[in-house]
Amino acid sequence: MKKIVVFVLLAVFSTSCKKGNSLEKEQEASYTDSVTLAISKIYEQSDFNGFAVSIVNDQGTLYQQGFGYADVENKIPYTDQTIQNIASVSKVFVGVALLKAQELGKLKLDDPINDYLPFKVVNPSYPDETITIRHLATHTSGIVDNEFYLSKNYILKEGPSIINSSLGFDDMQTFNPVDSIISIDQFLKNLLVQGGKWNTKDTYASYKPGTIYEYSNLGTTLAAFVLEQATGERFDDFTQKHILEPLKMKNSGWSFDKVKFEHYSKLYADKKTALPFYQLITYPDGGLITSVHDLSLFLTELIKGYNQKGTILNQESYKEFFRPQLKDANFLEREEHNPYNESYNVGVFIGFGFSGYIGHTGGDPGVASLLFFDPKNNTGRILILNTSFSGQKGSQDFYGIWEVLAKYQGKFS
Repeated sequence: MKKIVVFVLLAVFSTSCKKGNSLEKEQEASYTDSVTLAISKIYEQSDFNGFAVSIVNDQGTLYQQGFGYADVENKIPYTDQTIQNIASVSKVFVGVALLKAQELGKLKLDDPINDYLPFKVVNPSYPDETITIRHLATHTSGIVDNEFYLSKNYILKEGPSIINSSLGFDDMQTFNPVDSIISIDQFLKNLLVQGGKWNTKDTYASYKPGTIYEYSNLGTTLAAFVLEQATGERFDDFTQKHILEPLKMKNSGWSFDKVKFEHYSKLYADKKTALPFYQLITYPDGGLITSVHDLSLFLTELIKGYNQKGTILNQESYKEFFRPQLKDANFLEREEHNPYNESYNVGVFIGFGFSGYIGHTGGDPGVASLLFFDPKNNTGRILILNTSFSGQKGSQDFYGIWEVLAKYQGKFS
């Protein structure tokens, strides 16, 4: 009799679970349809050509979808597998790489950068003050992006140079011909070393290293170059080995020849103007090529790492990576009311918004990107766009998409 009762109870429990799972799947499908519909409505009245989004948690990807076109002329859809550069979201990978190099005993964050460099980097206003790797990683080095960073850094995949003022970008920004590319080593020397041909009075700030936050693309690339000198490996090879491959980011890389170029989205200055394909000499600060699918794998890893369950860094490294490094005194202007900015505080090339979100933003010609997670509920969002925008409407549409993701990110299992 007892066996029969147990059997009946198990059968009832099994049926109940199946019904529960079925209802859960139906609800998940309903949420998926609702997100897709809401974002589609924004896309249809926007000036965006193509983009992809995702919602993730510490278990994996909950939702990902592409919208619009990767190539408008040829009607090629933008999907979750479409790849493009993601601008400054790339800097987060520099931070993870630095912590991995420290784990391996190749460097320490508080080491002076000149212990590794083949040339001397010195702020002429503070010749006796040491610039450390940590200063670079927290944007407090005092190294500033001068005019030559923009005018010499962007290299066309092919074709003659193009001045971009006519395309709505910074008047100093130029797309340079492919034969003008130089090494990161030479680019940094030209800009940072006194007497270098692109070294100007604007290359270094007037405040002491380690004291004031000022966002620096050049400082990010210098950190990656220090890593190269410390490890004896190219930055792209180091990150391929220690980040991309372990996370199975198979469609990601730092150059055109490391990805399947047929999956690369065209980039657009506006809805009607396609840009030429370009790359950055200082590729570590903004040149990672990836898809929303691959970037979702990375964001899930970051959430795991925040909760001391990461796989590509140890617990001590993740603690340091996510530790807020600066105080109020380190900021001339602190972002206290912008929920989409990561400059309220910083970890190691990872940003903190005043609202508590952790992640990074990115912007380049034809590129806008956002990657953030909420540590309170372990869910995160990604948005990658292939069209430049400006003005109130563009911002409303861009952040409207972002808010749709926020609305639903807590509803998925």
